[in-house]
Amino acid sequence: MSKHGKKYLAALAKVDRNQNYAPSEAVKLAKETSFTEFDSTVEIHMRLGVDPRHADQQVRDVVVLPHGLGKTVRVLVFAQGEGASLAREAGADVVADDDETITRIQGGWTEFDVAIATPDMMGKVGRLGRILGPRGLMPNPKAGTVVPAEDLPRVINESKAGRVEFRVDKTSNLHVPIGKASFDEKRLYENLSALMEAVKKARPAAVKGAFIRRVTLTTTMGPGIKIDPIQAQSMEALE
Repeated sequence: MSKHGKKYLAALAKVDRNQNYAPSEAVKLAKETSFTEFDSTVEIHMRLGVDPRHADQQVRDVVVLPHGLGKTVRVLVFAQGEGASLAREAGADVVADDDETITRIQGGWTEFDVAIATPDMMGKVGRLGRILGPRGLMPNPKAGTVVPAEDLPRVINESKAGRVEFRVDKTSNLHVPIGKASFDEKRLYENLSALMEAVKKARPAAVKGAFIRRVTLTTTMGPGIKIDPIQAQSMEALE
């Protein structure tokens, strides 16, 4: 069994593992317990009251975080003709309008964070499912990443501004980044609030009982901080 370092143990000592913190307190504590020399990512982990084995209990949607993620998002767009032109004008980092990029991806190239496609390109993009799917990069209509050409500028801009997809995993959990430890408390809180609102709206009609059962906030390599799930679902704006 691996042992934790002194910095982690010092950070952990500041957290009461038996307490469910208010969202504002958890955000403050996450910043205080971030000890990495690099700018840590702040993440939310949620346990949901769903059974992902059932199609009518899937939870998948997107949220545009008001303050972004604090990183440069590289966007690849699969489009041709007018769609390719619109994508370039909107600032897409890579526009795949021929087979060259598809061949590169088939060879293992995945140096992008978001992939968007127009419907007419999905026949070709479908060949990349084994590569893009496991990495969460496969364009999908449900995630809003398969769109008509005229919607490309909006989706590209949202992706670069902090558009985040969330999807329940096989163990009924969500894992979603909400920013960086360098963000001030207000920005992290407002990003968290936007995420919680989006998750609540994504509740499947088939779910009975408590939907959001456990919420934990953490930073890269930092200790988990439990958030009261009831308070997390009724967050109010900070003054």
